[in-house]
This record gives sequence, C-alpha cells and structure tokens, in this order.
Amino acid sequence: MIVAIDGPAGAGKSTVAQRLAERVGYRYLDTGAMYRALTWLAMTRDIPLGEGAKLGALAEENPITLEEGRVWIDDTDVTAAIRKSRIDRVVPVVARHPEVRAIMRTRQRELAELGDAVIEGRDIGTVVCPGADVKVYLNAERQTRAERRLAERPEIGADALATDLRIRDQSDAERMMPAQDAVQIDTTELDVEDVVSRIEQLVRERQPA
Repeated sequence: MIVAIDGPAGAGKSTVAQRLAERVGYRYLDTGAMYRALTWLAMTRDIPLGEGAKLGALAEENPITLEEGRVWIDDTDVTAAIRKSRIDRVVPVVARHPEVRAIMRTRQRELAELGDAVIEGRDIGTVVCPGADVKVYLNAERQTRAERRLAERPEIGADALATDLRIRDQSDAERMMPAQDAVQIDTTELDVEDVVSRIEQLVRERQPA
C-alpha cells in the first residue's frame, strides 16, 4: 500500500508522515530530502545549480537511497548535511529543473515499488504515484507554516524564513494542486497526533482484509 502525503512547506508533512509510518509499520520516504541530497552533491562538486542538464545527469549517475530515516548519495550518508541553511536557500533552484524532476520521479517510483510506504512531497498523489491507495493533502495558514519552520530552524531567523517560504510557495505553485481524490486536511489548528490519527484511520479502512 502507498500513502501519498502532499502539501506546501511547513504544513507538517514530514512529522506526520514519519509518525504515521511508525504506527502502521511502513517505510517512510521523504522525497524532498532527495532534492536536498542532489543539491549537496552538486555544491560539493562545484556544478552550477542553474544548469539543469548537468544536474539531471548527476542525479541519474548517483541514485539516492532512503533507508531507515537515512539519506545516502554517492556512498555518503548526507542525512545531517542536507539540513544546513546553505542547502535550504538553494534547493528550490535545483528542484525546478525539468531534467532533475524527471530523474527524481523515476527514482521515487522505484523506491515506492519496494513495498508499503508513506511518501511525502509536493506532487506524489498527482504525478509520482497517482495510483496511491491513500492520498492526503496537508495545508495550513502561511503564518502558522512560518512559525513551524522557525521552530525547526531557529538559526535562520524569522525574516529569512518568511522570505524562504514565499519563494518556495512561488516555486512550488505549479505542483501544489491536490489530487482530485485526495483528502484535504487543514493543520492550522490541529496537533500532530490528531492529523496522524485521521490519516491512520484512512489507511486502516483501505488496507486489504
């Protein structure tokens, strides 16, 4: 079974998806981490982030592995490195290249085919896994999303995070449409456990007998 959880930055996707995966015993796949890993590798190798063809080739030559909460690329565990502010600032540049997205989507589908998984991202239910058994679209008011991001990354600063969120929303606009059959949940006034419980119920209802 595939559970697709989509939504904008700060909507709560990562936390919800991780806890849901733990509850139902599924693998957790963070597709955003894949773009971060590619960005890290490109910066390490001094590849210009504006050159989509080169970045696409780099992604194809270095398949990303997501395993038990760890992120690997080029035989390197980059789980911590990809959460640095320098990656935050430029990952949207890398993620918007069509050449990169094509390679990443192929890899994401390969990972999804390995078995039961909770997959979170921007376009999982619409493009990557349109046949997902459960599709959920999380959203929240922008101020709430900004506050959540600040709690996660206080070193970046409120003003910088607000700007980052605005840029991300603009960059993600074309991918931010929920699937027609997705269950939409506004998380603004909900705590994580409430959201996880709602989605878990959907999963239990749709699991094969």
